[in-house]
Amino acid sequence: MGEKLTKQELHNLAMNIVGKQLENEGYEFLGVNSKLKSDPQFVALKNKILHFIIVRAVSFPQDAHAYDPVFMQTIKEHAAKFEAKTYYAGVGLGHGSDYGKPVLKDEDYTMVYKGLQEIL
Repeated sequence: MGEKLTKQELHNLAMNIVGKQLENEGYEFLGVNSKLKSDPQFVALKNKILHFIIVRAVSFPQDAHAYDPVFMQTIKEHAAKFEAKTYYAGVGLGHGSDYGKPVLKDEDYTMVYKGLQEIL
């Protein structure tokens, strides 16, 4: 049996998934921060609008799309100082054959990701 991905490795995987989406949608990256607990993960520009994007890797049984509203409000207030929009990108990650099991190094994984959620 393979070795479980660390929290940082899961975070990096989630960032790669979200980063590819942003790139495909035409976002221009102004800042990327892949360190755990350093927010936002992406500062990006699209259509002359600044976007702050918080990325979280989430494991079963947590809901990938649920976020801490108090924390996100703090980020939104910070983003407002820069006239930026704020988004949450929760990426659920599990083992390839069973989402309820952890992701293992060099093995397939299952992903639950619905895209960016704007924080209004």
